[in-house]
Amino acid sequence: MKLGAGRRWPKLYCGIMAKTFRPYSLDQHLLLPPDLRDWLPEGHLALYVSDVVDALDLSAIYRVYAEADPRGAVAYHPAMLVKLLVYAYCVGMPSSRRIERGTFEDVALRVLAGDQHPDHDTIAAFRQRHLPALAALFLQVLQLCQRAGLVRLGHVALDGTKVLANASKHKAMSYQRMGETEQRLEREVRELLEQAAARDAAEDAQYGKGRRGDELPQELARRESRLRKIREAKAELEAEARAAAAEQADVARAQCAERERKAEETGKRPGGRPPAIPDPATAVPKPKAQRNFTDPESRIMKDGATKSFVQAYNAQVAVDGTAQVIVAAAVTQEANDVEQLVPLLELVKRNVGRMPVVVTADAGYFSEANVTAEALREVDLYIPPDRQRHSVDEVAAGALPLPEVGVREQMRQKVGTPEGQKVYRLRKVIAEPVFGQTKECRGFRRFAFRGMDNVSAEWILICLTHNVLKLFRSGWQPVAA
Repeated sequence: MKLGAGRRWPKLYCGIMAKTFRPYSLDQHLLLPPDLRDWLPEGHLALYVSDVVDALDLSAIYRVYAEADPRGAVAYHPAMLVKLLVYAYCVGMPSSRRIERGTFEDVALRVLAGDQHPDHDTIAAFRQRHLPALAALFLQVLQLCQRAGLVRLGHVALDGTKVLANASKHKAMSYQRMGETEQRLEREVRELLEQAAARDAAEDAQYGKGRRGDELPQELARRESRLRKIREAKAELEAEARAAAAEQADVARAQCAERERKAEETGKRPGGRPPAIPDPATAVPKPKAQRNFTDPESRIMKDGATKSFVQAYNAQVAVDGTAQVIVAAAVTQEANDVEQLVPLLELVKRNVGRMPVVVTADAGYFSEANVTAEALREVDLYIPPDRQRHSVDEVAAGALPLPEVGVREQMRQKVGTPEGQKVYRLRKVIAEPVFGQTKECRGFRRFAFRGMDNVSAEWILICLTHNVLKLFRSGWQPVAA
């Protein structure tokens, strides 16, 4: 059979007509295109992170390099390392080893690295060294969110969550047990020192003085080290107890002065006993007061989700209701939230320039002092005095007028009205999803660092990446600085 001009017989494999395929070969001169960004689809998150970082002022990081010793190996570009870290936190991959591996295996990380491959030690050291500066970028990203129209402060919801510390609760010890263990270790150290002295004397007699047996036994070193840590922890707990007693003494003196003032005005002695004024010099910690040896600044807290006690920090956020942008973030050692309301809202004002119009928070933030605070007098607060049930009864018609009841009952009635319930229910859809996105979607359940300063900076870095993702999903485009 003849074929027409220009036509050829198709290839046959085992008698079967072969399909024509696109050319394929690993033996190419270029595995990536000349512009690495072309390897990612348009609108990819990595490209957006690159544009956002280019729009930020990194002078605080550059300044550290300018002041450093110029000798040594040429450093990787700080902007590249910032992009790697921000993107890694955005996709739930904060491990420096995973980032290093990703610069070889993950196209997005390879593109952000410019086909360079910083090792995990370099990445970890950069993050550790510049952690405060990285956290400070939070305000710049928040300003970008404002420019994008994602922050309006019409309704801000507050919430807190327990984030595991980089420490085990089993490495903690109570003050009572510290005292018992201290005595036991002192006895064991004394016995081991006596044994070591006897061994030294015997070996000196056998081998000559200074030849053998003068090393500190390993088990003695372990006990002395543990004894030192216990004594340091005891001293910290005792200092905290004295400080707390001094604060309580100031409050008690103020209460006694108020009682005396009222007695002078009325000519009658106030009922009840006057408050006792504690002596800070004799104050001692409670027997169950604990300190963790791995991260002494973390605390044992009850996790609301699991109802179990964990070694953790209390991470706080204030979330704008427009697009779930975090407008303030903080970390505290306190297990409860009641003392965080005013400082967190004042932080919102510092970050954004003004107070929110409406603020909702759960019952953990309620106190009469909070809802009557002078700093919050322009804020419309919705904070129930009691834990809310899933189905909350509205305030009955004929309830007492607000001026005739106390602060607690006023707030209870305010939240219990149909309008109050409508406003308060928005809290769950504004604040709580932030923690779900952080813990479940991006896998951040434990801090990588230890100590309040480092943990606070890392939490703000996490919140920064949350806001970057909100910017990305809004479609707003940054302009390079």
